[in-house]
Amino acid sequence: MALKHLKTAEFDAAVETAPLAMVDFWASWCGPCKMLSPLVEALAEQYDGKALVAKVNVDEEPDLAARFGVMSIPTVVFLKNGREFDRKVGVMPPDAFISVLDKNL
Repeated sequence: MALKHLKTAEFDAAVETAPLAMVDFWASWCGPCKMLSPLVEALAEQYDGKALVAKVNVDEEPDLAARFGVMSIPTVVFLKNGREFDRKVGVMPPDAFISVLDKNL
């Protein structure tokens, strides 16, 4: 499986070495996060080798959530060469994520 669960210590190296990254900020108690999770997992498989698809648990990595100004979850942040260029907040249809990934590959 291509989905990565990132910790603060490895986050920068992982997203900076990936040409494109999609990071889902989530928590285990969050209902909408659970709804989005199967889509994130499917995108990780679909974009394996093309983009990094990762998850960050905001309860375990509060510093990363604060660094990205995550105020509500799920928040999906898109990064190119380690820099944020787009984000989606809340549960959205698959095309909302796929279009950003495809446009930036």
